[in-house]
Amino acid sequence: MGSAAKFEPEKLVCAVLFTEQAQADDAVSLLKAKFGEIDLESETYCFSEFSPYYDTEMGGRVYRKIVSFADCRDPSELSIIKTETNAIEQQSARSGSRSVNLDPGFISPGRLSLATTKNAGHRIPLSDGIYAELTLFYARGAWNPFPWTYMDFKSPAVHAFLTQVRRIYMQQRKLWLCSD
Repeated sequence: MGSAAKFEPEKLVCAVLFTEQAQADDAVSLLKAKFGEIDLESETYCFSEFSPYYDTEMGGRVYRKIVSFADCRDPSELSIIKTETNAIEQQSARSGSRSVNLDPGFISPGRLSLATTKNAGHRIPLSDGIYAELTLFYARGAWNPFPWTYMDFKSPAVHAFLTQVRRIYMQQRKLWLCSD
């Protein structure tokens, strides 16, 4: 019989959707105040080129960047973190519409999982209406998608960024595993 153990810390990331750079900058400042320093930030890319899904809601062409936080965290905090990022979205809203959309998640040695409020067959309920989605898995030296993986998360540029984040995480992980 297996024994339950504490979860190993994982690398917190957050995907930031926005239409105006100033909104993204404000949201990232709020994220830093809540979750600590950022150790890596992706290039901004046009999310609308992958999907127009948020264009109407957010009032124009939508862009995305992904940030990675310096401190690793317990992955069981994902629903709490998503609730906090939802509060940042509400705080940033204009005329009842979101000006930013924040999708937090964790990178482990073998996966990227993201939090969402939308239920689907491939999502696992966590708590308080928050679900976890296994978005990508890492095997044979590369990120691999699932049928439900968001189109932009299938792109080589996003994979390259996530590989950089994973490399930093694996170095951090090696330090704490060697100190045990």
